[in-house]
Amino acid sequence: MKKIIIFTLFLMTVSFAPQKERAFKEGEWFKFRIHYGIVNAGYATMEVKEAVRNNKKVYHAIGKGYTTGMTKFFFKVEDVYESYFDKETGNPYQFVRKIDEGGYDKNQEGFFNQSNNTVTVKDYKRKSEKSFIVPANTQDILSTFYYLRNHPDVDNLKVGESIAIDMFFDDDTTKFKLKYLGNENIETKFGTIPTMIFRPYVQAGRVFKEQESLTVWISDDDNKMPIRIKASLSVGSLKADLDGFKGLKYPFSVKVK
Repeated sequence: MKKIIIFTLFLMTVSFAPQKERAFKEGEWFKFRIHYGIVNAGYATMEVKEAVRNNKKVYHAIGKGYTTGMTKFFFKVEDVYESYFDKETGNPYQFVRKIDEGGYDKNQEGFFNQSNNTVTVKDYKRKSEKSFIVPANTQDILSTFYYLRNHPDVDNLKVGESIAIDMFFDDDTTKFKLKYLGNENIETKFGTIPTMIFRPYVQAGRVFKEQESLTVWISDDDNKMPIRIKASLSVGSLKADLDGFKGLKYPFSVKVK
């Protein structure tokens, strides 16, 4: 289950760029129940607040993940991700990454300079500081989620078409790609929800069986909120379902039978 919560948050980046009315607002909050096989492994939460960076009001997103019950006894996970990003462009100013995953831990902050396309990463555990050149409009792992929720192409994609953006993670910039698979009505604790299905392309190997091991269901409404995630791991499978929410900007769509 190495890095399960990290990838859970990563997977939730399928909602969609800032040329239209935003799909979220301050006060939005999601909670997800995570299953590893048949075991209730833990929970993840995401919320949006407001903060000030560079004398400017910005969005402050906070993502947390943690294991529970017997899973916590065998493999303790306590992860916190934060991102401060511009309300107009969606581009990040700063990220925070504090993770503890069964002995694997990190304590980092990253500072984006949008004028010269660099990010400076301060590693407090290793007491180091490095700067990296990144492409324009590069996102961090958490800002990606909110940036994509407003992408102007998301409602116009045809089955098989993809969206790709640059994302900085683990001292490297990768091209994060999402392929649209179609639509489906899925049963949830809230009722039947019309969704759009996407497949993020991930790196095969230690965690995932293959590059296309992930599937994500997103609400087919103006909120573009993640409803369900499934992943085939190198060992076992992972499923995350929306368990609670509040502060949505738009009405929540539930299909009437």
